Amino acid sequence: MCVRRASLKTASVIQPGRRRDSRVKLTSQIFPLTFSKIMGSSRWKVAAAAVLLLTVGSLLPAGADEHEHTYTEKEEVVLWMNTVGPYHNRQETYKYFSLPFCAGSKKTISHYHETLGEALQGVELEFSGLDIKFKEEVMQTTYCEIDLDKAKRDAFVYAIKNHYWYQMYIDDLPIWGIVGEADENGEDHYLWTYKKLEIGFNGNRIVDVNLTSEGKVRLVPNTKIPMSYSVKWKKSDVKFEDRFDKYLDPSFFQHRIHWFSIFNSFMMVIFLVGLVSMILMRTLRKDYARYSKEEEMDDMDRDLGDEYGWKQVHGDVFRPSSHPLIFSSLIGSGCQIFSVSLIVIIVAMVEDLYTERGSMLSTAIFVYAATSPVNGYFGGSLYAKQGGRRWIKQMFIGAFMIPAMVCGTAFFINFIAIYYHASRAIPFGTMVAVCCICFFVILPLNLVGTILGRNLSGQPNFPCRVNAVPRPIPEKKWFMEPAVIVCLGGILPFGSIFIEMYFIFTSFWAYKIYYVYGFMMLVLVILCIVTVCVTIVCTYFLLNAEDYRWQWTSFLSAASTAVYVYMYSFYYYFFKTKMYGLFQTSFYFGYMAVFSTALGIMCGAVGYMGTSAFVRKIYTNVKID
Repeated sequence: MCVRRASLKTASVIQPGRRRDSRVKLTSQIFPLTFSKIMGSSRWKVAAAAVLLLTVGSLLPAGADEHEHTYTEKEEVVLWMNTVGPYHNRQETYKYFSLPFCAGSKKTISHYHETLGEALQGVELEFSGLDIKFKEEVMQTTYCEIDLDKAKRDAFVYAIKNHYWYQMYIDDLPIWGIVGEADENGEDHYLWTYKKLEIGFNGNRIVDVNLTSEGKVRLVPNTKIPMSYSVKWKKSDVKFEDRFDKYLDPSFFQHRIHWFSIFNSFMMVIFLVGLVSMILMRTLRKDYARYSKEEEMDDMDRDLGDEYGWKQVHGDVFRPSSHPLIFSSLIGSGCQIFSVSLIVIIVAMVEDLYTERGSMLSTAIFVYAATSPVNGYFGGSLYAKQGGRRWIKQMFIGAFMIPAMVCGTAFFINFIAIYYHASRAIPFGTMVAVCCICFFVILPLNLVGTILGRNLSGQPNFPCRVNAVPRPIPEKKWFMEPAVIVCLGGILPFGSIFIEMYFIFTSFWAYKIYYVYGFMMLVLVILCIVTVCVTIVCTYFLLNAEDYRWQWTSFLSAASTAVYVYMYSFYYYFFKTKMYGLFQTSFYFGYMAVFSTALGIMCGAVGYMGTSAFVRKIYTNVKID
């Protein structure tokens, strides 16, 4: 059974009022897969391990852990119970044993360790207590009994009404099962009590795991419910490297709409590049010719002439922007976010990060910390060029701007998660680890980048001298005002990515694994080209209206893409999902705000850097009296 059909079948199973027989086949569905196990054996060791890893500059997290995923005959195979939660609220998860399930009799385990990425994503692995050995079959065996009193029955009934299902892991392969189901009238509720495991092996490696839930038992208070399991081993031809292919959904990501969106965005790039090349450059050529004629005139003819255009503001165009400290910090942070996005996408294209729990998040944290000199270099050099003197303050703001935004949002949501007793609650040790990374890795590297930026490229080598007195800005038409340009500047960049946003949102907020990172790289390139072209055109018209406030205008017009992305997130929430509740709503809109803000800062930095090169180029080629 293909993954797509399995996902649809499972979704139909959990709907109330559907008649089914006593057997429900649950193949491994598409859920978030996360993380390579590279750090310590407890949460407190995570902080030290993370700081040590990032400080010494170790390699990126690899896909293999210390166990190598190889087994000998009758070696222990651990079944981990992860989380349980409502189907429609993917991020609202709880510990598996928060429901009154019972564990097996086996109390000892041979291994387990948690990582930073797992802790941040709410992975709560607990030993199932089931005795499973490699290639050793187990007939149906009762491993525990649930003493069902009224409180436990109410807990199971609540879970069944809210379509709860749980997640397990065997050899890092995820398995999903449904807690139970209700009858057609919704009056009687039934619990699945028999876990029938079928494990495929190829040589000495596990390559496939399937779960069939059977044994439907009606929930009646003051009764005992036996829980049983069985294990069947079968030989499989699936290669170990391809064992996660069944979790992917090629039909979803290779849909015609996906290909059409890429083609549409590519055509937009061609159109915009052609617009900048043909219209803009032709207009600039005319401007150069007109300015050359003005240079040949004597002073009286020049005074009688009608001077206008972007040349008139040559003495103010390189004037420092308002609030240079914040502006340079935003540019530095945007350059760092762009670097992180580029590197993580390349790593994801080379390595299948979705095959390990938390690997994508851990890689992103590592790369963000390692690229801190990029933030310091671009932010520090820009601040120095604009004559800033409080460079230490600028360095601190640039270093902690993004971490403070992310951590502030995460800690706010953490209070709600703690109130709900959800597994998404971030442990205290993980908070210490994140703070250690910020203070002992990000800050020193940012300081190094700031010093290099100020000394290597911090000199204000502008092609035009800046006037001592600012030139008054003339009145212009309403659609040439910076506020209007900012509002309109993000429409085309958003139009080039909004369809891809649907696939990204679905992979994070629904049950799809995003694995087409080649498309993501192409979309990132398209987004950068469209953003630069749009900001160049907007800046040219602004300068031609003799308004030299182009720095913030170019940044904000590109960053306004984030506003449209966040508006789209509202549409996605209300029309594409069935999320509900305070926890999921705050989680969704909180992290979508973080995502949109980071995207806006990145686009703003890209737009400003491209526009800055354009402005420097056109004023370099003009002879200034």
